Amino acid sequence: VAVANIDAHAAMPAVGACNCGTMLMIMGTSTCHIMNGEVRRPVPGMCGVVKGGAVPGRYGYEAGQSCVGDLFAWFTEHCVPSAYRNEAEARGENLHALLRRKAGRLRPGESGLLALDWWNGNRSVLVDADLGGMVLGLTLATRPEEIYRALIEATAFGTRVIIEAFGESGLPVERLIASGGIARKDPLMMQIYADVTGREIRIAGSAQSPALGSAIFAACAAGLYPDVQAASAVMGRLDARIYRPDPANTGIYSLLYREYKTLHDYFGRGENDVMKRLRALRSRLTQERTATE
Repeated sequence: VAVANIDAHAAMPAVGACNCGTMLMIMGTSTCHIMNGEVRRPVPGMCGVVKGGAVPGRYGYEAGQSCVGDLFAWFTEHCVPSAYRNEAEARGENLHALLRRKAGRLRPGESGLLALDWWNGNRSVLVDADLGGMVLGLTLATRPEEIYRALIEATAFGTRVIIEAFGESGLPVERLIASGGIARKDPLMMQIYADVTGREIRIAGSAQSPALGSAIFAACAAGLYPDVQAASAVMGRLDARIYRPDPANTGIYSLLYREYKTLHDYFGRGENDVMKRLRALRSRLTQERTATE
């Protein structure tokens, strides 16, 4: 008899991430960051930590970003002009592919933009659903691909905040692995993540890591392997691709990350609660309008 496990957590053995210090980023509409630790430590903004939560005998830590793929979907659905849609159709590619291709021509910092990736609030490390997103530096010359790239960079900066929170709490992240649709389909985004974090990123070998992880747990429950680590060593796998940070980009992204952190703390830690005041005003006016209709 095998008990149930959470889908994201079940993916850990599928990529060989049973050891401590390896963070798995499961990247889709949102991103879950899962890591094992030998000890239980308080980490600011973590969604939870449970002994045996991901792998038996070790503490499973979870952090997360509540808006990643959803952010890019929102942008393409609401903020891209028809000329771009027509160009994508003429080229036989989807709108995301067109924007990635155009955004890939830009150097870090070239857009002059910086964004906060809080379109659906902040899950880690601020744990505040009432925060909103922001794009700083827009001009009349700003192009859609520049905003698109700034949004990708913002999600990468958010991941770096999480990684640093673990490290500052005595749980250093020594290895990064990415799984999910974005990890397998978006080389530009994965390279930006490598450049922003300054770390190599490996990619899951299976397109369905939670399903493969479930099979690994089932194999253990059936007695085919003595433990999850042994099953993972045989059944788990990584893709051959490795995204390595480009030193020319990491320096610029370190400068931009400092600016991101300033905005992150200014708007997210109570120094200026304008986002919450705007949300409260919107809620009140919406209720008043609804009451009169």
